[in-house]
Amino acid sequence: MITFEYIQELKNSILGKVTHVEENLVKQAIHEQVSELGHLSVDEKMQLKENLFDAIFKYDIIQPLLDDDSISEIMINGPEHIFVERAGRLESTHYVFSHRNHLMSLVHKIATEIDRPINTGNPILDARLKDGSRVNVIIDPVVLNGPAITIRKFKKSFNDPKELIQLGMLPQDLADFLEVCIKSKFNLFICGSTGSGKTTLLNCLSQYIQTSERIVTIEDAAELQIQNHDNLVTLEVKKTNSSTQGVSIAALIKNALRMRPDRIIVGEVRGEEVIDMLQAMNTGHDGSLSTGHANSALDMLTRLEVIASSYSEINHTLIRRQIISAIDLLIFVERLPNGERKVTEVCEVLKNSTDYELNRIYDYYETNSSDFKKDFLEEIKNKHKLRRMSP
Repeated sequence: MITFEYIQELKNSILGKVTHVEENLVKQAIHEQVSELGHLSVDEKMQLKENLFDAIFKYDIIQPLLDDDSISEIMINGPEHIFVERAGRLESTHYVFSHRNHLMSLVHKIATEIDRPINTGNPILDARLKDGSRVNVIIDPVVLNGPAITIRKFKKSFNDPKELIQLGMLPQDLADFLEVCIKSKFNLFICGSTGSGKTTLLNCLSQYIQTSERIVTIEDAAELQIQNHDNLVTLEVKKTNSSTQGVSIAALIKNALRMRPDRIIVGEVRGEEVIDMLQAMNTGHDGSLSTGHANSALDMLTRLEVIASSYSEINHTLIRRQIISAIDLLIFVERLPNGERKVTEVCEVLKNSTDYELNRIYDYYETNSSDFKKDFLEEIKNKHKLRRMSP
């Protein structure tokens, strides 16, 4: 039986024979090492070669799950329970780790790749894999049946709004409307629950930005894959460790303002960076885009106010005015019970100086019919920014 310990022994032997860890050299060393194992069948040798390569260069036993394009999320609940999401539905897998140390070797590999610590003193890790997938790791002492790893794979193919239209996430006429709003430099905020498709939608909508514009993206763990924009700067949070000082999203937003951006795109705001994001939107940096967690479009505004108030001494009325002034359009996305992801609500934030007032431009539940036609641009109350699209 090929065990984790046996693979580790062979792995250490192979790495000890190569002058440097280069893929072709290691592949040759793996072939030579495994060929000497006469007690294994041809099929067992092929499987062992694959396991050794994945253990050295990739992500061990879960690599086949990462390579499977039909899987959108991978959830590891301790060594013996691995689940995946396909087409919005959860299912168990036959994959298991040999024991806790086997799983912990994967945890340390992920942490080492991004140079972030994870230990009993720092038991939570948010990171990304080499392919851009987002990963969350939590270990003892705060998880009792762990370690627990959650990987949200980023669909590399979702870089064009046309793909989301084909999937039915939003209709063509709504996409055309959002294209006009983005080119008119509306400040857009995409909101929804975890896994509803916020980042995917943000990534696709960013393709509507003119290629001549300078874009600065800011993320906790880089996921956005903006294409066809050469003048692009990608910033990522740096966590504090024993040797270096961390850099927060708030600090990166402040720095982005000095980088002459035409657009600032913040992957997600959920802390003190809310204040800096609002300041950016209100100081001439129109066309900014961001995402946040909320149960509805209106709830997103309330959450932003609560978050900003908790990090600032500014009167909540002034914060509310800042939010109303900053955000032009809210896009709410949902994951439906059948697993489909839909844009279910698009609202204009009316510039009422005292309280939140939304103009609902699109409602999936009220307009879900094939013969529905609507001129969304005519629904916009504040057409000031739309003039930028005029010839």
